[in-house]
Amino acid sequence: MSDVALAIALVAGAYLLGSIPFGLILARRRGVDVRQVGSGNIGATNVARNLGKKLGLVVLVLDVAKGAIPVLALRWLALDGRTHPLLLTAVGIAPILGHCFPVWLRLHGGKGVATALGVFLALEPAVAGMAVGVFAVLYALFRVVSLGSMSASVAVPVLLWALGRPAPEVMLGALGAVIIIVQHRQNIRRLLRRAELGV
Repeated sequence: MSDVALAIALVAGAYLLGSIPFGLILARRRGVDVRQVGSGNIGATNVARNLGKKLGLVVLVLDVAKGAIPVLALRWLALDGRTHPLLLTAVGIAPILGHCFPVWLRLHGGKGVATALGVFLALEPAVAGMAVGVFAVLYALFRVVSLGSMSASVAVPVLLWALGRPAPEVMLGALGAVIIIVQHRQNIRRLLRRAELGV
């Protein structure tokens, strides 16, 4: 298989992996459609609130893994050094898009935070750690998950740029932040009405 064909397969595989709705699947095993309870989100936070922290943690780990695995595969195959530099951006954004817009759920998925965390844990662990720190501080102050998540997502491209990381990484961080903020648009409306309850 040529490098180009392998790169295309990797991006497509990253999207399909990201689109696996682990929260929905595991909740259904408990007899619950997580889209019909709480915030209606298929991610770890809503699962934890409605089905327990243990199951929420399992979903979190699986959603993080969806983001990390494609980046690790890219590095293992060394394709980023043999093809276009923006392949890294494509491989990193694909699982986030898959989680947010899964083909299996008519493009109605989650908010992408955990999957984006997985991408940057594999790509830039220090930056991911600092972003988690931003989330932790804001959550401790305001007890609003969405506010911490959005702030952490915005912090990622800023940190990447400040640390002088390559343009494809900064672009990946910026695109990820835009997607996450768009997916939080209902939370933003509730925040503006001061009606957000940590969802």
